[in-house]
Amino acid sequence: MARIVMKFGGTSMAGMERIRNVAARVKHVVSQGHEVAVVVSAMAGETDRLVGFCKEASALYDPAEYDVVVAAGEQITSGLLAMTLKAMDVDARSWLGWQLPIRTIEAHAKARVSDIDTLDLLASMRSGTVAVIPGFQGMMADGRVSTLGRGGSDTSAVAVAAAIKADRCDIYTDVDGVYTTDPRIVARARKLDLVTYEEMLELASVGAKVLQTRSVGLAMKEGVVVQVLSSFDDPTQQDLPGTLIVSDAELEAKLKEDKMERQLITGIAHDKNEAKIIVTRVPDKPGAVANIFTPLADAAINVDMIIQNDSKDNEETDVTFTVPRADLARSVDILEANKDAIGFRRIITDTEVAKISVVGVGMRSHAGVAATMFKTLAERGINIEAISTSEIKVSVLIDEDETELAVRVLHTAYGLDAPVA
Repeated sequence: MARIVMKFGGTSMAGMERIRNVAARVKHVVSQGHEVAVVVSAMAGETDRLVGFCKEASALYDPAEYDVVVAAGEQITSGLLAMTLKAMDVDARSWLGWQLPIRTIEAHAKARVSDIDTLDLLASMRSGTVAVIPGFQGMMADGRVSTLGRGGSDTSAVAVAAAIKADRCDIYTDVDGVYTTDPRIVARARKLDLVTYEEMLELASVGAKVLQTRSVGLAMKEGVVVQVLSSFDDPTQQDLPGTLIVSDAELEAKLKEDKMERQLITGIAHDKNEAKIIVTRVPDKPGAVANIFTPLADAAINVDMIIQNDSKDNEETDVTFTVPRADLARSVDILEANKDAIGFRRIITDTEVAKISVVGVGMRSHAGVAATMFKTLAERGINIEAISTSEIKVSVLIDEDETELAVRVLHTAYGLDAPVA
């Protein structure tokens, strides 16, 4: 039989009734003879609650101590699920990040998995014991607990799947697959049967909440088969109705088999967790921009859209860029600390912005995707504040209040609406 990693998100673990539902689903898979490892998130809302405590303790909290606090949520759910499985006569035990161990590198609160010691884990699984692993956490070289960033349980699951050479990694969420956009915003959004790693990577990076960006990148690198499923569907059904994340070659083969053409646009994502920073009157000379972004990079702050305005007098310019909203305070603090080296006049910030992105590998062979986006938004009076592009993605920054309208009109403009029943 297969070796399967099952990952359950916060909504799936939100309270004992749902934990019992998860346990029943795991028991069903175990009863089929499969070796199973389960990766769990904290209960829905728990990590936010713990983060709130950290912010109350200190606006510029110590990331190492932050990890100690927020890692507690997954420890609780892993223990509760193991208890529940045992009550259902399923042999199970929890494995904390330091017990495997899951070794991590780089910065606290944004750690990366370097390797996982699976010797004891595999021996336990072969004996028929279900391994219950708290996602989102690992251990730094100095033995201190670390966390992988928000949504890091997805990365934990894929990393475990790669380490134990699992046949499949099933990600269970509150939706039954990957949709062309958020179905809570667009009622006619369509579920996708197949999405390429590359498309899912772009969708995740620009706001799609189904999978964490790093989990998709790791799955693509390690060749892990990922399936997105709903934890609320009937666990006994044989034909799992989720979305498979596959390679570009696998998608092409499927389209050829079904005699179908590739969709120009795969999906539309939105992200309200962006903050805009404008650094004004920066000297227009070599090295000035490096002086802005080097200290931010050293602090492991991800910068997204970047715009350098034309210099009117060839002496000074404004530099605009976006960072995750949670990193805004630290970003401003770092820039102020480097004011003399950068030489700027002042910093202007805006948190009432949102990023809208259209994604699709079909862009490579079709022109006019960006023009359609700009024209559609203009027709609805939606102003574009910044633009960034990649080979299969176009993103714009707009006013946060216009997010839902922008997603709806673009979904229709690109022909993604499902047919009316």
